[in-house]
Amino acid sequence: MKRTALITGITGQDGSYLAELLLAQGYQVHGMLRRTSSPNLERIEHLQDRLQLHFGDLLDQHSLTRLVAKIRPTEVYNLAAQSFVPTSWEQPIFTAEATGLGVTRLLDAIREVDTGIRFYQASSSEMFGKVHETPQRETTLLHPRSPYGVAKVYGHYITINYRESYGLFACSGILFNHESPRRGLEFVTRKISHAVAKIALGQQSELRLGNLDAKRDWGFAGDYVRAMWLMLQQPEADDFVVGTGETHTVREFVQIAFDQVGLDWKKYVVVDPAFYRPAEVDLLLADPTKAREKLGWVPECGFEELVRQMVRADLEGLRGKQTPALRRAA
Repeated sequence: MKRTALITGITGQDGSYLAELLLAQGYQVHGMLRRTSSPNLERIEHLQDRLQLHFGDLLDQHSLTRLVAKIRPTEVYNLAAQSFVPTSWEQPIFTAEATGLGVTRLLDAIREVDTGIRFYQASSSEMFGKVHETPQRETTLLHPRSPYGVAKVYGHYITINYRESYGLFACSGILFNHESPRRGLEFVTRKISHAVAKIALGQQSELRLGNLDAKRDWGFAGDYVRAMWLMLQQPEADDFVVGTGETHTVREFVQIAFDQVGLDWKKYVVVDPAFYRPAEVDLLLADPTKAREKLGWVPECGFEELVRQMVRADLEGLRGKQTPALRRAA
């Protein structure tokens, strides 16, 4: 029987890479879109003739139950969320509704329609926030430092609760930062790569950033969606930390990005306190031992190659050679 997957957030970075992976595995792939005046299909336009897209909303229980009943998927990947940390400070209630309660609505739709459906929840390293141990593993105490992190903690624990209470095959992947040329411009990594490309082409004169000493465990999104898929192929549902086990500063990212275009970053970067977070997270560093040992997962794209690929893709995009949907970074 052909396997069928439903991906919420299919138009995002992770959704587009996951759709590619599942199609390559022979799945029938369905994606959920929020009904907007102009949906952004840029990241999946090269896949559209192979996907089935549906309208639905994590804020609307009925739409989720109806969609799950219509598709009857074998696997559901919940990647939809209000996923930008700074926005969560400006819209904490909406973030809680979409990123937190939205998980409950989707899980309850699965419980009502078919408890045999396998479920993946996109948890986040932002749940660790004020870290209690380094590196962070599945058993590390959660201490979120933003409304986004708090909402993700709710989503994480409600997934565990439905697994334990209703016997659902429900997993959470605690993903550390993962980037690609398809990353949104509101995220610092893409903000950097895009600005560097514009500066190299004479279209921008400076790059304003916040805390250059902030450290993150950065990997390639295409590697991380493979971990998501592997979690749902296991004999038993479980939660996994997914990351590289390496940490790098924003300054390192900037240095490599400017090096890719042969420029001295110090001549263009301006540190602007306006970009500092109200509460900065501490050192986020993954311990992906469990994912390596149980899933056989290891990242294939290294940090420096990721940064250089992102800059190259933005240069090509700005020169009009390639659309974002067709960019590759592996």
